[in-house]
Amino acid sequence: MNKQMTNTLSHSKDTHVVLIGADGQVVKEELITIEVNENQEPVVSARELHKVLEVSKRFSAWWETQISYGFEEGQDYVGCTCRYAANQYGGEQELQDYAMKLDMAKELAMISKTEKGKEVRKYFIQVEKDFNSPEKIMARALRIAEQQLSNLKLENAQQHQIIGELQPKATYYDLVLQSTNLTPISIIAKDYGMSAKTLNSKLHQLGVQYKQCDTWLLYAKYQDKGYTQSKTQTYQKSDGTPGTKLHTQWTQKGRLFIYDLLKQNGILPMIERELM
Repeated sequence: MNKQMTNTLSHSKDTHVVLIGADGQVVKEELITIEVNENQEPVVSARELHKVLEVSKRFSAWWETQISYGFEEGQDYVGCTCRYAANQYGGEQELQDYAMKLDMAKELAMISKTEKGKEVRKYFIQVEKDFNSPEKIMARALRIAEQQLSNLKLENAQQHQIIGELQPKATYYDLVLQSTNLTPISIIAKDYGMSAKTLNSKLHQLGVQYKQCDTWLLYAKYQDKGYTQSKTQTYQKSDGTPGTKLHTQWTQKGRLFIYDLLKQNGILPMIERELM
């Protein structure tokens, strides 16, 4: 079955392992999928280990037995979910799963007291050696640094937009259009019979905004016009660390700007189309 772990696990090419025997031939390639968690630690799906060990007992009953050996949630494993393809028509079934650190996975393989368990444990040992090689450690460090730089760029762009919005050019037009009513892009899109996704894409095509890390941001020349108001909202990520997300809404002046821009490009709101 096709499976995708969510919330806790993410795929990494860093943990691909090929076991080589004494004769120099490949013994086993990727016996079980190794993932990495938010802390860049290798982890294993409990459901996948249960399957690879060829355990006959039902997964939930087997898992209850395994954690009774003194393993601690949050330290040795964390709960997560996985999705299985339920049928050939694309349906999916979401199931409870657990992401285990390699030390726990090795112990469970050893506890199984089977030849398959020995094979799996040997595989995990090789994974650890490969994962902790100087080359892989350096690669992970570079990847973390790149992610941190990307996050800083996004935060900087978000703050730049907010600062620009707080310093609009004061004109009589601004005073006339001052309003406390803010409108999300989804509502404006409905006026034109569009989805928010379509209108955002159209504004991008017309050079009004650009997308960075799933966030739409105004180009610099529009940020100080008073067209939008944005706020950053903090939230907690799945790994417990704080994250930020920018929420942008359009002012009445911005709404008129969109109207004029779309009209210049032959796009009218639904109500004006009905009057034609």
